[in-house]
Amino acid sequence: MHMALNIVQIVISVILVLVILLQVKGGGIGGIFGQADTVYRTKRGVEKWLFWATIILAAVFVIIAAVVVYLTARNLIALSTLTVG
Repeated sequence: MHMALNIVQIVISVILVLVILLQVKGGGIGGIFGQADTVYRTKRGVEKWLFWATIILAAVFVIIAAVVVYLTARNLIALSTLTVG
């Protein structure tokens, strides 16, 4: 179980890094092609998808990390009671 969660966490972290790198700072996707970003505008299309994907992937990453910590702590407690008792 731990190995599977660790692999899933690594995959999610790589995808999260890629999604973050695809977001161009300030200008959005249009900034790649030289579009000026002097006016506030709404995220649309791919930009909106990348924005929400970042939030969801970050939340899933944190949840999996918490589960791994919980399972590891539970196993350590179980091991310590076996060695002491």
